[in-house]
Amino acid sequence: MPAETMIWLGLTLVFLIVEAACPIHLVSIWFAAGALTSVVVSMLGGPVWLQVLLFLAVSGALLALLWPVIRKYVNPKLVATNVDALVGATAVVIAAIDNMEAEGQVKLNGIEWTARSTSGQPIPVGTHVKVDRIEGVKAFVSPTEAPVGAQV
Repeated sequence: MPAETMIWLGLTLVFLIVEAACPIHLVSIWFAAGALTSVVVSMLGGPVWLQVLLFLAVSGALLALLWPVIRKYVNPKLVATNVDALVGATAVVIAAIDNMEAEGQVKLNGIEWTARSTSGQPIPVGTHVKVDRIEGVKAFVSPTEAPVGAQV
């Protein structure tokens, strides 16, 4: 058996061991398939440059074509928790928001938050706003129409 065949078999084995060590995420299965392709080409007497080219092409093609499809099934959808869950929520301005004066508060899910206007424009008391982002202890908000049955 040619030396390059043994090398490709060894690489296939290494890639499969790495994959077995990380069963939840597809890490190296693409490279194992590329190395296995090179084993076949090597056993058929193909030149080393062709083996390397096919290894790169098969590994790259499998990674590029299958990873986006398989990622939906491998990685569970992350559920926003804590502060991340507040982005997009509706709140009510309880103290006028004025970025120039560094003032403003909103009531969000029953809790008072220091607030700033995302656009920089003042927002009066009683305005329903949408949380655009949270930075530290400040909610950056923009005015929105109050949805029916909104909790604030």
